Amino acid sequence: MIEPTLRQRTDVHLARKFWHFFGVITIAVFYHNLSRPMAVQVLTLFTAVAILIDILRQRLPGLNRYVIYVMHPIMRDSEKNGLAGTTFLLTGALIIVVVFPPKVVMLSLLFLAVADPVASYFGIRYGRDRLFRGKSLQGTLAAFVACTLIAGGYFFAHNLMTERLVIVSLLSGMAGALAELVPVGRVDDNLVLPVVSSVLLYGIYFLFGGF
Repeated sequence: MIEPTLRQRTDVHLARKFWHFFGVITIAVFYHNLSRPMAVQVLTLFTAVAILIDILRQRLPGLNRYVIYVMHPIMRDSEKNGLAGTTFLLTGALIIVVVFPPKVVMLSLLFLAVADPVASYFGIRYGRDRLFRGKSLQGTLAAFVACTLIAGGYFFAHNLMTERLVIVSLLSGMAGALAELVPVGRVDDNLVLPVVSSVLLYGIYFLFGGF
C-alpha cells in the first residue's frame, strides 16, 4: 500500500473544509433533533471511538497506514503521527454540549462550522498582514463577518434580543473571530473555537437578556 502525500496546513485544502463544514452541521442537526442526554451519549461514543483509533494507529503502523490511505483526502501531514483534527472537533463539541445551554451550543456549532474554514481560506488566499501563529488579519476579519451574519440570522430567526440585534450580532461576531484567533497553548483550533466562543456567547446572552 503506497502512502499518499498529505496536505500541509498552508494548503487551501477545500476537501477538508467541506468535510469540516458538513461534519459540524451534521452534529448540529443531531443535537437539535435529539434530547440533550441522548446527544451527550452519541457524542461521547463517537469521541471515544475517534480517540481510540488515534491512539491505536500511533502504536500500530499497519493501522496508521490504512487510516491514512482511506482518509488522505481530508488529512493533513501534521495529523499523521498525532491526534486528528476530527478528534479535537468531537471533543470540543462534546464539552460544549455537556456544559452550555442549547441556545449557546447551537450558535457555537454554527460558528465552528463556518468560522474556521472561512478564516483559513481567506487567510491562505489573501492573508498579507500576519498577527500570530500563522493567523492573518484578513482571515480574522472574514471570520468576524461570517460570525456576525450567522449570529444576526440566528437571533432574528429565534426572536432573541431582537431589540438590540445589531450590537449583540457584532459582539457575537467578535466572540467568534476572537475564539478562532486566540491560541490556547498548542491545543487544536477545533477544540479551542467551540469552547471559547461558547464562554463568550454565554456572557453576551447573560448581559443582554438572551436567556
